[in-house]
Amino acid sequence: MAKLLLIDDEEDVQYSFRRIFDSPEIELTTAASGEDGLKIIPKLKPDLVIMDVRMGGISGLETLRRIRQIDSKLLVILMTAYGTSQTAIEAMKLGAYDYLLKPFDVPKLKEIINGALKTARDMKQVVSYQPLLESEDYEHGIVGRSEAMQKVFKLIGQLAGSDATALITGESGTGKELVARAIYHHSERNGKPFLAVNCAAIPEQLLESELFGHERGAFTGAAMQRIGRFEQCHQGTIFLDEIGDMTPATQTKILRVLQSGTFERVGGNQPIKVDVRVIAATNKQLEQAVAARQFREDLFYRLNVVRIPLAPLRERPEDIRLLVNYFLKKMGEAEGRPPKSIATAAIKALEKYHWPGNVRELENVIRRAGVVAKGDAILPADMPPEIVAPETQSDVAVQLAVAGGGEGQTEMGSLAKMLFRWARQNPKLKVLPAVERELIIYAMQETKGNQVHAAKLLGITRATLRKRLEKFNIKLELNIQ
Repeated sequence: MAKLLLIDDEEDVQYSFRRIFDSPEIELTTAASGEDGLKIIPKLKPDLVIMDVRMGGISGLETLRRIRQIDSKLLVILMTAYGTSQTAIEAMKLGAYDYLLKPFDVPKLKEIINGALKTARDMKQVVSYQPLLESEDYEHGIVGRSEAMQKVFKLIGQLAGSDATALITGESGTGKELVARAIYHHSERNGKPFLAVNCAAIPEQLLESELFGHERGAFTGAAMQRIGRFEQCHQGTIFLDEIGDMTPATQTKILRVLQSGTFERVGGNQPIKVDVRVIAATNKQLEQAVAARQFREDLFYRLNVVRIPLAPLRERPEDIRLLVNYFLKKMGEAEGRPPKSIATAAIKALEKYHWPGNVRELENVIRRAGVVAKGDAILPADMPPEIVAPETQSDVAVQLAVAGGGEGQTEMGSLAKMLFRWARQNPKLKVLPAVERELIIYAMQETKGNQVHAAKLLGITRATLRKRLEKFNIKLELNIQ
C-alpha cells in the first residue's frame, strides 16, 4: 500500500483528497501545517508528500528544504494558487518532484500522483532522483501560468545545479534571452560574468573576432590585441543567440570549445583554455539545417543537451492577461506612478490577436496604448487597428464616446455615422442593442458594479437597469481590472 501525506491548512482540500484517494491501494494521512508534517514524516515514512506553498506557520518551500534534510529521496509535490515563474523555479531547484496550480483537474492530479508513486517505487530499487525549485515575483520577466510556461520554469530549475549546455528554441520575441538569464541567475555561476552575443547581428567576418578575440595585425585594422567574449566570460556563462546563423568556420571553433575548452584568437596560434557554460538559442529548425548541411551535426548534438522549447504567444493566450499586468506594473514603476488598468474588452481583443511578434510585440502594444490612453484605463480604442478584431469595433466606438471624446453634437454625429458604417459591413450587427449593451457594461465597470450609480450615469432608473442586465445577460463582474 502506498503512503501519501497531504500537508495543507485548508479543510476543504483535505476533504477533497480523502474523497479522491479513497482507495485500498493508497493510505492518506493529513497534516495542517509544515511543522506537523515534519513530525509525521519520520514515523510514517510516506512514499509521497503533496503540500501547499502558502500555509500558516512555515511555508511549503521552507518545509521542502527541511524535508530534503530528513530524506533527500522523498518525493514532494507542491501546489499553489499563485503560479509565478519564481515559485515554480524555486520549487524545482529545491528538489520538488512536480508543481501544480490550484484549482487542479482531478484526472490530471491522479495521473501525476500515480506517476510520482510509481517513481517512488522505482527509486527504492534504483536510486535516481531529479530535483525541483521556487520563489515569489516575476523577477526575471518570465511570466506565464500556461502549462507550456510551467514546463519552462521546471526545466530552468532542473538546470540550476548543472553546467549542462542548453538550447533554447522558439520564434522571435518569445523571450529566449530572458530564459537564458534566468538559467544563469539560478546557477552556481551567477557570481561570474554573463555575456550575450547575437550571432545574426554581427557581420560574419567580425563574429569570430568578437567571440574569440584577435592578435595585433591579424587583419587590416587590427591595431591592437583584442580579448574575445569567451575569454571575458571565463568561469561565467555565454549566451549565443541565433546560433543557426553562424558560419561553418565559426561553428567549428564553437565545437572545439565545447569539446576541449580551448581555442585560439584570430591570427594567433597559442591555445587558450577557458571554463565557460554555453547557452544557445535559435528561431530556426536546426534539425532541418543539419539535414541541409547548413549546420554541423556534431555541434547540434553538443548544444542540444537540454532543450527548452518556448511556445509562441498565440498558443498560450491564457498568459496574455498576466503579461499585460506585468508590463503595466513595470511601466508604472519606471514612471513613478500607479499602473494603469485595462478594460476586459481590450484584453479580449489582445487574446484574439495572432501575435506574429510574440511577447515582444505585446509589450510594444501595451507601451503604445499606455501612452495614447486618455484616462487611467486602457480601452480597445487605444489599441492599434490591427489588434482590434472587426467584430469588436462597435464596442470601440461606444468606449470612445464614453471615455470622453463624445462631447458635443458633432462628435456624437460622427460616432453615429461610424456605427452605421460598421453595421453595413456586418449585416448581423444590430446597432441599438449593441450600443445599449456596451453602455450598460461600461457603466457597471465605471461604478464598480454599483447599480444605483450606474443607473444615474446612464440616465435611467435602477429598475430599468436591472431589466436591461437581465435582458442582455450581463453578469455582475468588474470588467476593468
